Amino acid sequence: MQELNLEEFKNILLQRQNEILQELQGNINNIHNLQDSEPRDEVDLQQIDNSSHIDFKINENLKAELEEIKHSLSKIDNNTYGICEYCEDDIHPERLKVKPHAKYCINCRETLEKRKEL
Repeated sequence: MQELNLEEFKNILLQRQNEILQELQGNINNIHNLQDSEPRDEVDLQQIDNSSHIDFKINENLKAELEEIKHSLSKIDNNTYGICEYCEDDIHPERLKVKPHAKYCINCRETLEKRKEL
């Protein structure tokens, strides 16, 4: 792996993991508050339903990112972090700085997206 400070990336991943966990808890609390509120009319009921649906979708995305972060942390532990899971070449450090839980190098990511394999 080329000049990667694994400890730095580990700290970034752990910090993001904590942010996601806090955001998930806040969204869960918001969903419960919305569901516990008493709608006064159909419009209120629809707004509660829409807000709950949006929060559920956000939570799904956050949970997916959380799984990717856990996977990246395990890759740090077994010295495979920063290696593309498709071509097994190094993932460029600049890509990892933007997306520390990247599984693929940019070329493989683009190829997989074009093939709709992601």
